[in-house]
Amino acid sequence: MAWNVFKFCTALRAFGSIMIVFFLGLVGVTYYAVVVAYYGPHLFRGGFDTLIAVAFLFLFHLLLVMVLWTYATVVLTDPGGVPLNWRPLREEEKGDADPLVGLGYGIAKIGTNQSAVPGDFKNLDIGFCLKCNRLKPPRAHHCSICNRCILKMDHHCGWVANCVGALNYKSFLLFLFYTFLAEILVCLALLRVFMEIFNDDEVDLTPGKLAATFIAFVLNLAFAVSVLGFLIMHITLVGANRTTIEFQAKDKKTGLTWRYDLGWKKNYEQVFGTEKKLWLIPVYSKDDIRRMPALQGFEFPTRPNWDPQH
Repeated sequence: MAWNVFKFCTALRAFGSIMIVFFLGLVGVTYYAVVVAYYGPHLFRGGFDTLIAVAFLFLFHLLLVMVLWTYATVVLTDPGGVPLNWRPLREEEKGDADPLVGLGYGIAKIGTNQSAVPGDFKNLDIGFCLKCNRLKPPRAHHCSICNRCILKMDHHCGWVANCVGALNYKSFLLFLFYTFLAEILVCLALLRVFMEIFNDDEVDLTPGKLAATFIAFVLNLAFAVSVLGFLIMHITLVGANRTTIEFQAKDKKTGLTWRYDLGWKKNYEQVFGTEKKLWLIPVYSKDDIRRMPALQGFEFPTRPNWDPQH
């Protein structure tokens, strides 16, 4: 009998909850080491030490707020599921919603048949999910862990116990960005203590605080290296307007022009929106949400004069 890995999907969902607890535990240990054990006491020393402590703690808490805000958004935001009985819109129903359409980057024409069957869209990116037994929009994929199709699915992330898709991808990228900055800041802050430990210098910390500082430094350094790799990968993917799933499948389409690559500027706007003042926070303007279907994960502008044979 064939081994069915998907029978472990329930266990994987439970594992995601464990990873959330682990992440929050890491935040707690780091906070204790940085604020309680080390920089908190510096606030009362006076002089230059106090100024340094105030500046560092302000920056640390600012990054911490952004890390927790973006993380909570990724965890709690539905990545976007395909609505029941979804069908492509007729051309006359689409209107001129997406601002990129007006710039010459039109939505792929889908047709007017609302009672479609899978074969009707074989030349487009409209798919049919055999597990859900219904049509799915372009770039949507079925997640066996979530047991549903996810709009513009990138991957299922165990660290957030959620899929990363159209509605929370921006938050996920910002989470990686702010986490990396926070981890680098923590490593720089605790580097002096870490070096004193191995130089056999006298460290003015209790054994408990010393252990927390050591653990916080090592874990933050390790995760900083790992997060940097993921951050670089996703920055590259956004620039090419590909998801992780699409990147993994690109070898099957060698030589074909990627239909959704509109240039790095428009590619980034499809993830972060056109309001650049909101790029660094996990929200969109109401105008972007109204005018850009790509942010909702149903329709995506394509390259002008795109030819599927090249």
